[in-house]
Amino acid sequence: MLHRFEDFELDLARAELRRAGAQVTLEPRAFDLLALLVDCHDRMVSKDEIVEKVWHGRFITDAAISTGIKAVRHALGDDGASQRFVRTLRGRGFRFVAPVRTALAAEAAPDGPSPAPPSADAGVGRPVLAVLPFEELGTAHLTATLADALPAELISSLSRMRWIGVIARGSSFRFRGPSIDFDALRQSLGAGYCLSGTVEIAGDTLSLWLELTDTATHRVIWSDRATTQVDGLHETRTRIVGEVMAALEVHIPLNEAEKARLRTSDRLDAWALYHIGLRHMYRFNRADNALAADHFRRATEMDPDFARAFAARSFASFQSAFLVYSPDRDRDASEARRFAERAVELDPLDPFANYTLGRAHWLDGRPEAGMGWLDRAVELSPSFASGHYSRGWVNVIAGDTMHAHDNAGTALKLSPLDPLAYAMNTVRGLACLAEGDFAPAAQWAERGALSPGAHVYIAAIASATQRLAGNDARADFWAARVAARDDAPSLAQFFAVFPFRDDRMVALLRRALPKAGFRD
Repeated sequence: MLHRFEDFELDLARAELRRAGAQVTLEPRAFDLLALLVDCHDRMVSKDEIVEKVWHGRFITDAAISTGIKAVRHALGDDGASQRFVRTLRGRGFRFVAPVRTALAAEAAPDGPSPAPPSADAGVGRPVLAVLPFEELGTAHLTATLADALPAELISSLSRMRWIGVIARGSSFRFRGPSIDFDALRQSLGAGYCLSGTVEIAGDTLSLWLELTDTATHRVIWSDRATTQVDGLHETRTRIVGEVMAALEVHIPLNEAEKARLRTSDRLDAWALYHIGLRHMYRFNRADNALAADHFRRATEMDPDFARAFAARSFASFQSAFLVYSPDRDRDASEARRFAERAVELDPLDPFANYTLGRAHWLDGRPEAGMGWLDRAVELSPSFASGHYSRGWVNVIAGDTMHAHDNAGTALKLSPLDPLAYAMNTVRGLACLAEGDFAPAAQWAERGALSPGAHVYIAAIASATQRLAGNDARADFWAARVAARDDAPSLAQFFAVFPFRDDRMVALLRRALPKAGFRD
């Protein structure tokens, strides 16, 4: 569809605004806002309708809408005084008042190339997922029931994830059948990802195969298989839904980041900048964290209402303060809190935003004060592995080892390949250490130190627990790894970021850590 007004063309098929044939730069959410106003030029568009159609029903402030309107007016050479194109109807909404002529894009340029169909890549925002009915193997009545029931439950649960759009069952279930047309899914539903599966019952055993596919490349980016006894189906169903949600939290952002990395710098929108930042953020070193912080900053400047990008800025600032990347730890700690608060203000229902606000309290030595925010993150998304792990970290700091084991174990079960798996394993090790079980403490801590992304504190804990377990050779190995790093911490820094409440735990670590490569 092509809308013309004055010397402008709004091309919905290509997601372009042009003036006298030249493309006008317009941030994607502002483009969506302009498209809505122009589409509805014969009537007023209320603020509620704008929130529903442009921000997908997310909680936002009036200031966010005002910012979007200003961006639209700026692109059109309009302003709040003249209101030549967009008129504000005080207290009610907005209306596009310039005369509009509309035609199909193909009719507008009959001799030119055919416009591309709507794409899952058009604009910025959440990736879109279609969950298809599963294929049935076998003829059992229960198999047919599960082939629809499990995907329907997944759609219901996944729709609570704020960062991803999920196609409604009424649309995605039209693609029933053993042969999946990924191009049709992409073109007709705008789905960038497809979750498909096969369910089979043989005797008393139920088997389920799952695949997550990128519809643009037809590449499987995640797959899994689960088996259970039919009589344990209810428990297994709940576990499967949780594990699928946790897997999507990891694999879709990684795939989005890889796609963004292949784009030229002038084509990077806020969503692409955010995902490229994620690739650097989880490498846990000073240089990558600085790159991540810069990408997140640019994302929030491009889209001031991007809650997850603000949460990611908090994560990067937290990492800088926690690992003392800069000489101004107080500034980093303050920014971790400020960015997290902004993320929650923009989207109070985003578990990642609540999680970063909960963690921000750790930096002032009061981790228990943030527990309410971590609880909220898990309540909003029960499969949010990072939320479970962080609650376990607070538990072990407070000396509550039983809940530390439960929370860290849940996190590892939900997301065994999580970027924070090193910390999840280390929490289990510290909980065993607090209980006086030195052998399993050393095993869990070393498992954490061997995981990707493990930072210097994790190596130090591995050395200390191995020393306490009597494994001096392994303790020396990890101590040498700590000493070889230019960011080897001091004992004071260690206890500043790990403010254990259990005096016995502190005494054990004070005995073992000086031999773990620390400076003092």
